[in-house]
This record gives sequence, C-alpha cells and structure tokens, in this order.
Amino acid sequence: MIARLRGGGTPQPADGSGEHVAVARAFARGDGTRGPLALRVGGLAVAVAVAAVLNSVELSQNGYANVFYSAGVRSMLESWHNFFFVSFDGGGLVSIDKPPLALWVQAASSKLFGFSPLSLLLPEVLMAIAAVAVLYLLLLRRFGVAAALGGALTMAVFPSWVAVSRANGVDTMLILLSLLACAAAISACESGRWRSLIGAAILVGLAFNTKTLAAFLVVPGIAVGYLLCAPVPLMRRILQLLAAGAVLAVVSFAWIAVVEATPASKRPYVGSSTNNTELGLTFEYNGFGRVEGQKGGPGQNRGLAGARVPIATQRRVERERKAEGPLPPIHEVKFPPTPPSGRERLPIPFGPSPGPLRLFGKGLGDQAAWSLPLALFGLLALALMLILDRRAPAPPAAAGEQRPLRRDPRVASLIVLGGWLLTEWIVLSGSSGIVHPYYVSALAPAAGAMTGAGLFALTRLALGRFKLLGLVLWVAAIVATVAVEVMLLHREHYMLWFVPVLLLAGAACLAVIGLGSLLGRRKGVTAGAALALVLLLIAPAAYSSTTWLAPVQPTFPAAGPHQTAGHGGVGLTPRSLALDRAIQNYVTSHGGTRRFALLTVAAETAAPFILQGMPAAAIAGYSGIDPVLDARGLAHLLAGGQARYVLIGGEYSSRGGNGATRAVIADCRELVPAEWHSPVAYPYGLVLFDCAGRERQLLRAAPGRS
Repeated sequence: MIARLRGGGTPQPADGSGEHVAVARAFARGDGTRGPLALRVGGLAVAVAVAAVLNSVELSQNGYANVFYSAGVRSMLESWHNFFFVSFDGGGLVSIDKPPLALWVQAASSKLFGFSPLSLLLPEVLMAIAAVAVLYLLLLRRFGVAAALGGALTMAVFPSWVAVSRANGVDTMLILLSLLACAAAISACESGRWRSLIGAAILVGLAFNTKTLAAFLVVPGIAVGYLLCAPVPLMRRILQLLAAGAVLAVVSFAWIAVVEATPASKRPYVGSSTNNTELGLTFEYNGFGRVEGQKGGPGQNRGLAGARVPIATQRRVERERKAEGPLPPIHEVKFPPTPPSGRERLPIPFGPSPGPLRLFGKGLGDQAAWSLPLALFGLLALALMLILDRRAPAPPAAAGEQRPLRRDPRVASLIVLGGWLLTEWIVLSGSSGIVHPYYVSALAPAAGAMTGAGLFALTRLALGRFKLLGLVLWVAAIVATVAVEVMLLHREHYMLWFVPVLLLAGAACLAVIGLGSLLGRRKGVTAGAALALVLLLIAPAAYSSTTWLAPVQPTFPAAGPHQTAGHGGVGLTPRSLALDRAIQNYVTSHGGTRRFALLTVAAETAAPFILQGMPAAAIAGYSGIDPVLDARGLAHLLAGGQARYVLIGGEYSSRGGNGATRAVIADCRELVPAEWHSPVAYPYGLVLFDCAGRERQLLRAAPGRS
C-alpha cells in the first residue's frame, strides 16, 4: 500500500497489516489520498470535464433564463441602494423575495463583463464545476481516487443539478456553500480546531443569505458529527458548538438586521411578505410555509377572489382592428418534438403528495431518483463497514495504538454527509407546502458522496470477513438502482432501447463482483464495481444532456426531453413579445412617466419590460397578491408624476391582486387594444389602463379598497 501511496516502495505483508500501517501513517501526515499523483489529478480532470460539458453546451440558448432574477439584477446595477436591498425594479418599489448573496454575485459578473445573458449564467456554471471539484477532493482524502471519482461523477450527472446550474437561480450557490460548509465541518471533526468549525458556521451563514432556512438542512449532520467525533473533551465540544451557533446567527441575520432597521419608506417593499419585513419573509413564505403549506402551494389558491377585468367585447375590438388593416401573422417558435409525445405544454410546478416514496414519483423522480438507491445502500454499507470491519485502515492515535471508532475520519464523513442526505430526503418527502421539482437538486452532493463512499465500503465488505453481507448489499444496491432506472425510462418514454442493456449488463456486473469476492480477487471486485457505476450513470447522464435541446424553463428548470421548454431571450413567445413592444411603444410616446413608465400586477409580467430597458415595476410583487401598494399609495405615485399607465392581466393576475389593482379597474380608463395598436385583436387578458388625472377618485375610494 505504501508503494501505491508514494508511487513505489517495498511490498507489504499479505495479511493487510502493512496496508493498515501505511494508511495510518498517511492519515498522521494529513494525507489520506491514495494512488499516484497523475491518477488523482486525472480523476479530478475527468469529473470537472464532465461537469463543464453538461453545464455549458448550448448555454446561450437559455437567454435570460429566470427573467425575474435577471430583471432584478439589471435594476440592481442602477444604484447602490437597489443593489443592497435587491430591488426588483429600478424605481425601488419592491424587492426580490430572496436574500442577496447569489444576486450580488450575478450583479458583480454583469458589472465586470457587461449585462447580458451569459454574464448572468457564467457564475452558475463556474459554481457548479467548483462544487463537483470540492466533492472530489473531499472524498479523495478519505476514501481514495475511485470513490472520489464515482461520487463526483454521480453529482455531475444528477439531472436536477444540471438543470439548475444552467439557469440563474440561487440554488447553485446554496449547494456550493453548503458543500463547502460540510467540508470545513468534517475537517473540524477530525482536528477539533476552532477555525474549521467557525469556518463551517460562516459558510452556512452565507448559504442562509442565499436561500434562508434551506441552508440549515446541513446543520443537524454537522452538529452531531462534531459532537461525536471531535478529538477534544466533551464540554469543550459543547462550548465550541455554542460559539459556532452564535457566529452562524450573526452571519445569517446581519443583512436582515440592516433591512429591518431601515425605515420602510427608505427601502423597497419586501417582496412576497405580508408584513413588509425580511423576518416575515424568512420564516413564513421562504421558511415554514414551504414545509407546512401556504398560499401559492399545491391546492392553496382555490377560492381566491380574482379581479374581474372589464375587457371590451370581442366584436367591438375586432371591428376597430379591421379598420386599421390586418397585420402579418406572428409565427411561434416550436422546438422539434421528441417521439413519441413531444414536450409538455405546461411545466410541473409541484412534486406529488408527501410520502416516503415521493422522491420517486412523477415530477421529482426523473430529476433525482436515478442514483438514490445506490446512495442509500452506499450509506448503509459505509456504516456497517465502519462498525463491523475493524480491519479497515484507520489512523492510530499514536504508533501501535488504535483510535476509537468515532475518531475514524470516515465516521465524520458518514455523519455529516449522510446526515445531510437523510435530512434533505425527509424534508422533501414530508413537506406539504411548496416543493418545486428543482428543489431536489440539493440532494446531488450528498447523494454523490454516499455513492462514492458506498462503493468503497461495498468493495471492502465484499473482500473482507463479511463477504456474504457485502454481496447481499451489492445485489440489493444494483438491483434496486436498475429497477428504479427501468421504471423511470419507461415512465418518461426515454431510451427504451437501453433497458435490456441495463438488465443484462447489471447482471454481468453482479456476476463479476460475486466471482471476484468468492475467489478473493480484489481486481475482479473493483472492476465489477467500476463497470456497475459506469453502467448506472449512463441513463442519468443522457437525461441530463437533454437540457441542451431547448432553452431551460425559467421558473421550474428541469432536465428531460419532454419537459416544458423555455423561450430564451427575455422569456416570451414571439406573440407575447410583439404585444409587449406595442405597449412599450404606446406608453413611451404617450406621456409615460420616468420612474415607473409602466406598472403591472405581478413581477413576471414586468420583467421582460425591464430587460428591454423600460422602467417597469410590479404593484403586487412576484405572486400578484402582495400588499405593495393600496389605492392611496398608487394615488400618491400618480400625483407625484411617478406613474401613469397600469397593465392588468398577465402572470398570476387571477389570484386577486391587491388594493391598487382593484382601484385601477374601478377608476382608471381602459385603453382598448386598437388604441395601443395591439398586433392581435384580443390580447389574452392584457388590459392597459391610463390613470392620468384619477388621483382624487383613488383617494376617495382608498379606505374601502386598501
């Protein structure tokens, strides 16, 4: 084994004692890696290359991807005030409903390279590649090259992870920071050093400033791992954890504290909150509401009173349009359909009903489940190996003295990374609130870690004193993973030709592993394990590569040939883009105001206007129901010459709006489509209102409408 560590040396005894001593010395030196340097670097290069290819090919077709965030970044570039408070619009009316860190990074990239789709998407790609590299290096020191490569590749081809990394959401940064926190925490578990534990707390705090409470799902594993494994007295471990918790709280809530201390009149309304506070947003909409159920979740919008828009009759509008003469037809872009059923017309916004098998159901399964059985059995195998196979090399406390099991660095890895996997699994499976399919991307690093480390453990068990147990676990892991992949391939009508290959090759891999185990041939078992891993990663890798075929769906990014595609550009179809341009041209040439040339109901409707350079804003926030403005607030904007035109309709307008939207419908003048030169006779519910001179009416009615 020393020869393998150093690239040469004297052969060691066949009973395994030489290997034990070699690895112990390697751990004592702080070097748990195994294999020649070229092999270690080569493994890292392969993992990074796979991640880079999957995340960057045809990236430019995604355009601005999530236009809500993209429009916000453009607005943030207009002033330091907008930047700090993550204002969605340039006028500072309402903020984005997420903490600032990921958006600050996108804004910095846009400032450096110029505002463009690629300057927004580039940070996500680089962070995705970095996360795969971090996982590789994390596993390398503790489990060797094969485990590191297997784990990193499993993460790199994780479909949901690829989908979110090709968009400009906040999940990529959340997952990278969470993984870095786990790496720091495992180092702290091994050394007991303050700086490593505090570093982990700071990284979790930064992750909190990326996606609030979702960052805390790594904390249980970190806390338990340090409490059990750190090589310092128990009381010191407790005090260190309390100190790290204090640091975590300070870092997590520092930005929120500044926002809360700023008078509401001096900052944007906190988007998606009901009380204009970041604390409310953090613990309600972005927090426990996601778990317990909330407005906006599956089944939660029934019965909401939608605002009735008095659109002019179709006959009158058609007559007025015909008087102007017909316009050439607008050709919609259609992506080549994928046999047999083409692409879905609408995205899947939520996962199936909560339950233990939820992650394998429609909407979530094809985004995450491909490798979950292998990861779960890998976690089990690693735990059993560490408990049962005490011949597995572990670092001694001193020469000739065996450390207790809890001091084995791989125990800390099991608790921290395995704990992260189980926590994510439980929360995603049991939440009754909003669980979008792309949330399962958070499983990618921990699933990859347990897959790589599990292959290490399964191989050692199959070659050690517990061969039968090892072989049973190998059979269960491969059979379960193959069964899940076959189910997913059939359900998604994808690569059906691969099913018999998967079944036959899986059986062959088991035969090779079993024969190698019975004959005591390490090369046979490791070869079978390597072939099994490659075989089981083919389908998810191919599924992930389908993200190259069409622009990513901006709000619900997902891999798969049948998933709803986005439109690229500013996120609109040619028909909708023509409507927006007609509205923009009319407003600009008919007294559009400077601060808010156009107000819309929800942010998704305003975002394309902002991306095209028009000062627009949303008077009811992202979801179309935020109490951002009431009738009185809108009247003040009108009186100050800061607003005039309001566009009712569009995304989420049927949810009911707020006091301002109801006041517009009641008191402002409706402009028929012919008046603003709509390119289509009936603009699908978009109604433009002119509120010039209506301040008094709005103020009179304000008490009853706000």
